Amino acid sequence: IYLSIYLSVIYHLSIYLSIYLSIYLSIYLSIYLSIYLSIYLSIYLSIYLSIYLSIYLSIYLSIYLSIYLSIYLSIYLSIYLSIYLSIYLSIYLSIYLSIYLSIYL
Repeated sequence: IYLSIYLSVIYHLSIYLSIYLSIYLSIYLSIYLSIYLSIYLSIYLSIYLSIYLSIYLSIYLSIYLSIYLSIYLSIYLSIYLSIYLSIYLSIYLSIYLSIYLSIYL
């Protein structure tokens, strides 16, 4: 009789423990994994994004700035030089011609 009661108690305890452990482990693991994954992902993503963005932005900005500056400078210099030279030459030629013509006429 005692053996049957003992076995029954052990059986119920084992069922109770298995249910309790399964519930506890599922809750604990879900909470732990969610916290761990959120922290890990936030750290990993922040590091990855900072490195990726710094490299990408440095390369992109250097290429963009070099192309933009070369185009801008070439256009600006060509326009500026053409305008400046035309004005300078017209003034210089008019003065030179007026002096030359006044001397020789």
